[in-house]
Amino acid sequence: METSTFVYDGDCAFCTRCVQFIERRIPTDARVVPWQFADLAALGLTEAECEESVRWVGGDGSRAAGPDAIAKLLGGSAPLWRMAGAGLRFPPVRTVAWPVYRWVARNRHRLPGGTAACALPREVRERR
Repeated sequence: METSTFVYDGDCAFCTRCVQFIERRIPTDARVVPWQFADLAALGLTEAECEESVRWVGGDGSRAAGPDAIAKLLGGSAPLWRMAGAGLRFPPVRTVAWPVYRWVARNRHRLPGGTAACALPREVRERR
């Protein structure tokens, strides 16, 4: 089985700070890589997909985006984090997680650690 990969926006300071938290606090065997330095073709991803949300490409071929990708990352971690990942997959929570994720993605340049470089491209913002 190949290593799973969690892909994020490396140009976004907010996203990078979140990944630094993951690297410090969430034990995972997954590769955590900015999409700008990932082999997107090998992962079966496009730049547009990666600009839209974080992505998970599992070693088993599974794929996920946004909060579902975060749930997959957490699901392969330590017990407490696995519980958080299961919580994100729980239907009522998942129903709320997507709108919250989209709001965070649209406003990440305004959040702590965010910069103007974190703003989504206009065409991505308009699709939301």
